[in-house]
Order: sequence, then structure tokens, then C-alpha cells
Amino acid sequence: MSTSPIHMRDVFIDRLFDLGSADSDVVFISADFGAPSLDRFREKLPGQFIHSGISEQHMIDMAGGLAIAGKKVYTYAMAPFISLRCLEQVKCTLSMMELPVTILSVGVGLGYADSGPSHYTMEDFACLRSFPNMEVWTPSDGITALAIADLTYEKPALRYLRLDRSPLADVNTNPSPNWIDDGFSEVSAGEDVCIVSCGYMIHKALEAHARLKEEGIACGVVDLFRAKPIDGSKLADALGRYKRIVTVEEQVLAGGLGSVLLETLNDAGQLIPIHRMGLADRYYFENGGRDHLLDIANVSPDHIYDAVKKALA
Repeated sequence: MSTSPIHMRDVFIDRLFDLGSADSDVVFISADFGAPSLDRFREKLPGQFIHSGISEQHMIDMAGGLAIAGKKVYTYAMAPFISLRCLEQVKCTLSMMELPVTILSVGVGLGYADSGPSHYTMEDFACLRSFPNMEVWTPSDGITALAIADLTYEKPALRYLRLDRSPLADVNTNPSPNWIDDGFSEVSAGEDVCIVSCGYMIHKALEAHARLKEEGIACGVVDLFRAKPIDGSKLADALGRYKRIVTVEEQVLAGGLGSVLLETLNDAGQLIPIHRMGLADRYYFENGGRDHLLDIANVSPDHIYDAVKKALA
């Protein structure tokens, strides 16, 4: 458990290094350098590390071939390029053939702030969860990233992991015994209103939650770190005591986390009013950093606080 911010990327890759040191079938394909954990993997396990270069589409096809050969394959690149640039390869090589490859996507949402909309990943959540046979995960901290790393090794499957670029503090410090299997964690129990989020935005939600708590308002916070598959019955049971739900995401609303929750609760027969907060249906060309962009998009901690107060009213 870490009380100070850490990179989920390094936690995940360091765990793969440990697993790969004992299992030569673990293969890591990267389109990028520049992280200490990557450097160690490349230097210590050169026979299990492949640098594909800036060729993400080729990397996905290569991963498919290695998976067919029985390898436990992990691919790694910047989020906008390993997701949207590779949609056809993911569809035809991995999804259609049901190949167990783990796709590590780093810097989701507005993580590459100030690099412009070509580097923002506002649509990957909706796109990747639409593929058959694809699991979609968005860990919020190192604890979750480490648990998912073990899962990907022990139970290989086609998974898309949305890792944040920023170092983040741990939030799932006291999860339930079956939390990874459940796909969600109740970070804070509450009454009447619950905030549901994941990844970077769960930390913004917790900032709003702290302010609400100071006012004596018991607002729940749920980390929905697995968007697909979802155990609708368990999620409906966990959220059933709330009268209102506010979803917060760093994605466009069409097909995003709010849509997942609406679909899931509807199919489970649990009709709870949901207010969705996310990025507007446009591209963001403004500069000023990630949190500035979130403020422009009306999904800052202040906006989340206001939404919960409105839901309570």
C-alpha cells in the first residue's frame, strides 16, 4: 500500500518482470522506451522483450502470432496510438480469434495534456468495449494494477487495460475479499447519493467527497474499474440503497462509463436516476494542463461537488 503517488505503469511492469523471470513464456512488446520499469525488463530479460518501434498496428499482429504460439503476451504503447490506431488489427487479429493478449494503454483520457487532441484518448473506452471477447479495465491505483497484473498472468484473456500516465495515490486500501472478481470496489460507503467513477477521475471524485464530508454529507464513492464484463446483479445490489447516482468520467458520454452503468442497472431491473458527467462532444484545443481542461469540461472536483449537492436537493 502506498500513501504517496506512484505510477501504475511501473507497478504493473515490475510485477510482470518478476513473473517473467520465472516464466520464459511471458513476452513484453513495447512501442516505447523511457520508463525505469521498461529499461529493467529490456536489460534483464532481453529474450522476452521486443521493441516494435513506432509501429503499433504491426505490434498487435505480432502479439497475435506469439499468442497462437502459446506465449503470454503483453503490448505497451501510448493510449491514443495503441487503441484507436489499431482498431482493425485488434478486431481481426485478436478479437475475432479470441487470442489472450493484454493491451497496456498508458495516458488515457486527457493524460497527455498540452499535447493537443491528437494525443487525448476520449473515445477508447466506448470503442474497445464494443469488441466481442474484450475485457476493459481502468485501475485507479497501484493496488488495483498489481492485482490485475496477477490476474492477467494467471487467467490469460483478451484485455484492454487503461493505465493513467500520472502517479496516483492508493484508494482501494480496504477492498472486499472478492473485489477483483466483482470488478468494482466501494471506496467509501454513503447514503442517498453515490459517485461512480474510475481511474484518474476517482481521485477527483474523492476531492469532492472530502468537501462533502466536511459538511456532514455521507456520499458514497464506488470505483468501477472493470467496465466489461460486469456482474450486473452484484453491482445492482451494491448500488441499490442509493436514491441517486452521479457518474464521472474523462471520456465522451456516448458509450462511456455512464452508459455502462445505465445499461447494467436497466438490465438488472434496478432503475436509479443517474446524472452523467463527462467530456463534451467536442475536441479540446485549449492549453493549461489536465485539471484546467477538466474545469473547462465541467468535471472538476467543484463541478462534482455541485452535482452531488443538486442530486441531494
